[in-house]
Amino acid sequence: MCLLSLPLLLFLLCAQTKAGEVIGGTECKPHSRPYMAYLQIGTSEGHQGACGGFLIRRRFVLTAAHCAGRSLTVILGVHNKNKKEDTWQRLKVVKQFLHPNYNSSTFLHDIMLLELENKANLTLAVGTLPLPPEFNFIPSGRMCRAAGWGQTSADEPASDTLQEVKLRLMDPQACKHFPNFKHNLQLCVGNPRKRKSVFKRDSGGPLLCAGIAQGIASYAHWNAKPPVVFTRISHYRPWINKILKEN
Repeated sequence: MCLLSLPLLLFLLCAQTKAGEVIGGTECKPHSRPYMAYLQIGTSEGHQGACGGFLIRRRFVLTAAHCAGRSLTVILGVHNKNKKEDTWQRLKVVKQFLHPNYNSSTFLHDIMLLELENKANLTLAVGTLPLPPEFNFIPSGRMCRAAGWGQTSADEPASDTLQEVKLRLMDPQACKHFPNFKHNLQLCVGNPRKRKSVFKRDSGGPLLCAGIAQGIASYAHWNAKPPVVFTRISHYRPWINKILKEN
């Protein structure tokens, strides 16, 4: 499921082995991103994977569809994923809502809602993140932030703490080397002249622009060179609202 090679040597941003932080970023102040969710993924082969995600309702986490697995556990209130704190809330995922048009070959519609077994307790370390309205088509050039527990580069060792990085929204032409990139469905993120990006195991994490979750980390080039592709959340608001209303 994770670390699949794509036609142009792209990588999904989830991983089953290595972990670390975003590339060219800095460590977050502990619990300053209370919406962040750490996903533990159990696969049908018995392997353990991981992704990021973010809390949008007390019982729902938004993440990437390619982070689906045989079983999922969400941990909220995490800073160092290997150092349990009193802030942690470990919640079982009871239902995975993959977008019905998700394509595992092209990674279009790479979005998934997770329903939790119990409601999260909202605390200083655990909170929800607002989403954009349906017609909020954010323009290129905006500076945004991404966060996650992904690798520092294609070959750097792991780091356990939550990291964040500032990334610029690029013109869609910057992602023309990705054959399946669709500007109305996705965001092209990260200046190719700068070594700042998200990478493996950052999948499913949010792209924040002015405090609003505009994107979901989807895939990157194999060598971690930006730009990378995020799912454009505003396009999927009707689907998200439908799932939340019915559940």
